[in-house]
Order: sequence, then structure tokens, then C-alpha cells
Amino acid sequence: MDGMKLSFPAESLPLSVIVALSLSASPVTIDSFSAATTVPTFVFSDGRKLSGTSVLLRYVGRSTTTLPEFYGSNAFDSSQIDEWVDYATVFSSGSEFENACGRVDKYLESRTFLVAHSLSIADVAIWSALAGSGQRWESLRKSKKYQSLVRWYNSILDEYSELLNKVLATYAAKKGSGKPVAVPKSKDQQADSQDKGKPEVDLPEAEMGKVRLRFAPEPSGYLHIGHAKAALLNKYFAERYQGEVIVRFDDTNPAKESNEFVDNLVKDIGTLGIKYEKVTYTSDYFPELMEMAEKLIREGKAYVDDTPREQMQKERMDGIDSKCRNHSVDVNLNLWKEMIDGSERGLQCCVRGKFNMQDPNKAMRDPVYYRCNPMSHHRIGDKYKLYPTYDFACPFVDSLEGITHALRSSEYHDRNAQYFKVLEDMGKRQVILYEFSRLNLVFTLLSKRKLLWFVQNRLVDGWDDPRFPTVQGIVRRGLKIEALIQFILEQGASKNLNLMEWDKLWSINKRIIDPVCPRHTAVVAERRVLLTLTDGPDVPFVRIIPKHKKFEGAGEKATTFTKSIWIEEADASAISVDEEVTLMDWGNAIVKEITKDEEGRVTALSGVLNLQGSVKTTKLKLTWLPDTNELVNLTLTEFDYLITKKKLEDDDELAPFVNPNTKKETSALGDSNMRNLRCGDVIQLERKGYFRCDVPFVKSSKPIVLFSIPDGRAAK
Repeated sequence: MDGMKLSFPAESLPLSVIVALSLSASPVTIDSFSAATTVPTFVFSDGRKLSGTSVLLRYVGRSTTTLPEFYGSNAFDSSQIDEWVDYATVFSSGSEFENACGRVDKYLESRTFLVAHSLSIADVAIWSALAGSGQRWESLRKSKKYQSLVRWYNSILDEYSELLNKVLATYAAKKGSGKPVAVPKSKDQQADSQDKGKPEVDLPEAEMGKVRLRFAPEPSGYLHIGHAKAALLNKYFAERYQGEVIVRFDDTNPAKESNEFVDNLVKDIGTLGIKYEKVTYTSDYFPELMEMAEKLIREGKAYVDDTPREQMQKERMDGIDSKCRNHSVDVNLNLWKEMIDGSERGLQCCVRGKFNMQDPNKAMRDPVYYRCNPMSHHRIGDKYKLYPTYDFACPFVDSLEGITHALRSSEYHDRNAQYFKVLEDMGKRQVILYEFSRLNLVFTLLSKRKLLWFVQNRLVDGWDDPRFPTVQGIVRRGLKIEALIQFILEQGASKNLNLMEWDKLWSINKRIIDPVCPRHTAVVAERRVLLTLTDGPDVPFVRIIPKHKKFEGAGEKATTFTKSIWIEEADASAISVDEEVTLMDWGNAIVKEITKDEEGRVTALSGVLNLQGSVKTTKLKLTWLPDTNELVNLTLTEFDYLITKKKLEDDDELAPFVNPNTKKETSALGDSNMRNLRCGDVIQLERKGYFRCDVPFVKSSKPIVLFSIPDGRAAK
């Protein structure tokens, strides 16, 4: 878009186009309120022009390289986006404005975005139509009429507050009557909105419709957040270039792999929404790989080495040729046969590529191609006694499967030359390597070997433990996949190595769950205090109230009002005699008597209702539960990081940095409506935070288990 100019007349402000240009950071000069044009127009550096707001908006959607799926990831999504872009004009019709609000509100009841799972120009078109309508929309925002629409509008404003407020202040205020459009400041303005990471969308030598990528995990553990980045970037680039993704299991190490890991990796890939062409296995190509290894031996490009492993590593570090390097082809082939047979002699050997033992890049110093391993393979049993290394198998299979671009994290950078050399010696088609930075998070292990250590030592409950960075673990903790996708795509394909905080991810998650999750009440069971309201109802009564005051779709709950109610000890201890407090969802009360035990702890309270009192004048707003036998038992579970060191180095011992206290359980009582929670439901406990239901109600003697969800405001 370099050298392009946007011109428009004062009476035809293309607010959606300006918003889209700002969100996508497009380098376009804006010639505002130009008298030279009668409709919004893009003027290109070569003199060509495009005119019309919807035409310009679609052009931005198609051409931006910074926002994923801004114009959809497939033909269906793009068509849906077109429908909404066209529909946005309805909001400019005075008689149809509220009907349009009603339609979009109903559509958004169970959606975060208008199309698919990310921001698109459809959202921009409708959002801008509302923002540009001025006071009419602001009046509706303050009412409770269109709760889903307001939630969606506010979430976009929160996410891009700095850019959107600037655009509205600059342009919307000058529209029509000249009165400024009221734009309330976002509650959750984030400093990091200034430097959002964006995917680098250009693949070298990529041709539209001809890109073929692969996501190739080793089935030696569950998918974790680091793998998720690689998987989602492959998905993104495949959609960007209308190509395809293959899922390939790199199953070349039977000592670490199992069908359990394969099954769960497939499950996790599905959870991420990855659409793949097919699933393959490196083991499918074992016959071809063995033929290639033998071919290289015959051509003198590989040799069999029986040097002990430690000595081999030392020679590689020191740049010393192996004593086996100049063996004849016949000697090498005989030893190769011993390896195939898995004989005692063969087990002492490996196959190495013959590169250059004095190369400054140690990855080029005769890498190992094959090793003997008599263990049974999880797919093919005991057929083979030797297996190819990743360095040998990966380039071969990439080329054979027609992969055009192989995405690899930058930790493999020194091995890129090796990858190309292996393909060159094999005489195979070269594959383009594309690097991205590995995702590193504070106090987090992403090494499957180290994660396995926690599982084997029973320091966690399994690979789906909510303290684990696996996809299943963080979802069980309460993370929405939409938040994970947004977080990873914001990092993009940057090659910069960063140690990231979890707070950013949990903040995104909060913005997704807060507008829609139901509200419930819990009181910590230990030392809870009974407050008796002397003028309270002699006969309990029930009132139906919303589970979420700003989102009707959350449903309703039944709240019982009784003469005696439970409050937490911490709240009771903060109350003074004759103090007026607010009982949430009821009204005010005045505490008249406070009873304490010998140690000075509050054991009972007595007071009277003052329902006419103003909630604005009270200091304490208290959550409470009725004194009935309908309450449910809860276990509130909080988690901490598994390790105590912010960044664990590769050579660090694990045991000294294991956090001994990573799980805290608190017994509590909850309102009776929580009997209906299902496993996976996300709720907010008033004044306690967000929780995910891990174990729902079964019977009164068995507590509901709720996992605390971090909100990004403080380290958990």
C-alpha cells in the first residue's frame, strides 16, 4: 500500500476504512475532507483508483499482511464477511437502526466475532457503523436492551482502545453536526496494545495455491503451547496462500513414543481447529529411508562408525576425524548388515553422513543418520532393529511428500545448513526452511523430557494437569482456545527470542470469558460467621435474578433470602458495631451486635435490614449465602508454577527448582444453583475471581471442584 492515498468528502466519511487501515497499520496517506472527490477513493501511486466505502474496505481486508483472517480464511468465511459488510449500510437508515441492532445482538449471543474466531472486516464494518452513529448508539449502550451487541462492541474497544479512540477523536467528531462522539475509556487499557506482535505473512517463493506445509510432532508427549505456536502458524500460512497442511508424526524413536501420545496429539490438533489434508508417519517411509542410507554408503557419502558415543561426541567437539571415516564401502556395507540384523556387533554401530569434521558449524561434523535400537515400535512392532535420526529422516520425507516450506523454530538455525546438505547428497528436491522464534514462558517447562519427569515422579496428575503447559492442561485450567489462538497469532512468525509472561495470555482470556460467564456466590467454610437479621424474613422466600447483570444469555438463578445468612470471617472481622454494610443482591443492613470468642475472633453477628439505604454510602459490599440445607460443598483450587526459576537453562538440574507448593485447596459453600454446573463450565464467584468446573455436582457428600482461572492482573 506504499504511496497510496485515501481521499473523501466531508459528507461521506469512510469510518470503517479508516478503522481498518489503523488496525492493520497500513501505510496510507489520508487526505481528509477533500473537495476533489465525491465518494471515498483510494488513489494509487500509478494513478489508478478504487472508489466506494465497501470496495475500499474489502481491498484493505484482502491486502493487509498484519491481521490474520481479516478477510476470512476460506471462501465461505469471505462470503459471510461480504454479507455483513453489505448489511452495515442498514445502520445509516434511521427507521431500521434498532431493528439492525436487534438482529446483530441475537446473532452475537454465542459468538465472540461475527465470522469465525478472529477479527475481520465484518466486525470493523458493523462496529464503525455503530460508532459513527453518535449519540443514538451511545444511548443504547447505556441501556440494557442489546447486551450481546454491547458486549461485542466493548470487547473490540477494549482490545484496540488506543487506536480506536484516536480514530474516533480525529474523524468521527467532525462528522455531521460536528459534535463529538462519546467514547468511554476502556477499563482494561493495556500498555502492550502499542506493540502487538503481528504474523510475518510472506513466505519466500510462495505461490498462491501451491504451498504445502507440514506439522510434524514427535509422539513422545502431549501437545504443549510451544507446539501450538508451530501448528497455528502452519495453519495460518496454509490459509494465507490457499495451500494445505499435512500432519506427520515423526515416530523414529520407539523408546519415547506410544499410541497414547499419537491419539492425544490428534485430539489436541483438532482442539486447535487445524484442518489438515492427511495424517502420515515417518515410519511409513522406513523402507525408502533404509534404501537411501545404503545408497549413500555405496556412494561414499556415509559410513558406519563403531566409536563409543562419548568419544564420538568429544571428537565432534574437537573436530577430529573418526577412525572409521575412511573404511571401504564393503566394510561399511557389512557393518550396515549387522545393524539391520541387530547383532551384538551391529548394536555397537551407527551410520554417519560424511560432511566435514573441521566445519566451524558443529552440526556439519558428520551427523548421525541411523542408530540401532532393539525396542519394539508402537506401530510396526519388532520389524526393525535400527531407526533413522530426525536429521536424516526429516529432510528426506519433507522432499518426498512435496513440502514446499518447512517451518522450524530458530533453535534449529545452526542445523539448517545440515538439512540442505542432506538433501543435496540424497539428490532430492530442496525444501525452503522458514524460521520463527520458539515460544518461551516464565516459570514454564516446554521440554517433553522434563514434563515426563514430572509425570513419572507423580508430581502432577498427568499430562492434562492444569499446572502443565499442554493444550489439555491449560484448557483444563480454564483457558479458552480462542484466547490461545489470538495470543499466538499476535506473536506471529517473529524470529526474536522473548521470555514472555503468562499475564498477557490470561488477560486475553479474561476479555473473552468476563462478558458472558455466569456469576455465583461462595463463602469459605472455615470459621464462617452467621449474621442474624432480627427483622429478616421469618419465612424464607426466593427471588429470580440474572446470573450476569449485563448479559441476559447467561440465564437466571434462584436466590433464597433468609433471616440468618453466612458471611466470611474476613468480612465479619472488618465490620464495626452500628456500621452499615451492603448485602449484594439484597440491600443494606446495619450490624448492631458482634460476638467474639476468647481469642478475639468474630463468631456471630446480629443486625437489622435497611433496604432503603444507599449502596453508595457503604464501605463494605458483602457476598453472603442463606442459612439453608440447599447449599453445595465446594473445593476451590488454586495453582502455582511448577518450578521456582524464571528460566530454566538446558543444563540445569530439575529437582532443585521444583516448587513444593503448587496446589492449594480451600473448602467452601456455594449457592444451590451450582448443582447444575457441568464439567468445563466457566463461572465467576463474586469477589473471588473466575473458576472452571472440573468435577460437577454428583451428591451432597462430594464437593464440586472448581479451578481458579488467572485473570492476568497478578501472577498466580
